[in-house]
Amino acid sequence: MGAHDDKASTSDTDLTLERRSLFGLGLAGAALGGLAAGSLGVLAPTAANAQTVAKSKLYTVKERGKLIVGTGSTNPPWHFQDASGKLVGMDIDLAKLLAKSLFDDPEKIEFVLQGSDARIPSLVTDKVDIVVQWMTVTAGRAQQVDFTIPYYREGVGLILLARGGKYKNYDELKAAGKEVTVGGMQNVFLEEWIHKALPDAKVDAFESPDAAMQALNARRIDASMQDQSAMRWLMQQAPGRFVDSSFGWMPNSYASAVKPGDPIWLNWVNTVYKEAMMGVDFDYFAASYKKWFGIELPIPKVGFPQEFA
Repeated sequence: MGAHDDKASTSDTDLTLERRSLFGLGLAGAALGGLAAGSLGVLAPTAANAQTVAKSKLYTVKERGKLIVGTGSTNPPWHFQDASGKLVGMDIDLAKLLAKSLFDDPEKIEFVLQGSDARIPSLVTDKVDIVVQWMTVTAGRAQQVDFTIPYYREGVGLILLARGGKYKNYDELKAAGKEVTVGGMQNVFLEEWIHKALPDAKVDAFESPDAAMQALNARRIDASMQDQSAMRWLMQQAPGRFVDSSFGWMPNSYASAVKPGDPIWLNWVNTVYKEAMMGVDFDYFAASYKKWFGIELPIPKVGFPQEFA
């Protein structure tokens, strides 16, 4: 899976302190009629907090007038060039939502196209403000970057021919045992991954996911193991040609990443993402899910916030 080739998160207390450092002093000063806040035990911003506020990426980006985003260009439906050469995909939609939320203009953005191995280096060297590039959340990476809240749960699945194939779903594949051949992109974990779902299946390795799909179309294999997002994209592009076996496994979370140590920037990005999933920008987020994955998101329930239920 593309996500497998490659935060020390800030506590709620730290975020509360940051908010107090932004707003607490002015309110306290007004209430106390000019008395020194510290003399009455009112919390005042520490030098460290003031320094964090002054250097936050949020203010740097706003002063610059554009957002710089690290992403890719070759992996539909996440980030790729369409027939006109325009950069599109789910990651691109999210990046443009960030720009719109900053500047009320989704085009005030500069994309830095990079390979998966450049995602962390580009952040820590300040080449980009944020990486929005189908990045899998892992404990190891969280020691080097701060992850946002996840915006997609990936996994692998089995795609079948809708017509002319031997098998119609996962249950039929599993029941066929050693008679089934499953193809996938060659890597050292391919057999292990396939055998987690189909312990008795034969495994055929190919140089790329495209090559595996060509073998499926030629009926040289019975199923192709693909990222589930790629499967959904393929079924969107060729309606009626392919079918999902209805079994997925090996889940992993996709999130954006920012340089560590800037809770204000991280909190702001998380606010944009959360309100896209649950609040004011839900229609935009839902339209993106529908376009790229064919997934109809349920409208969030009004009343008590369901994420805390």
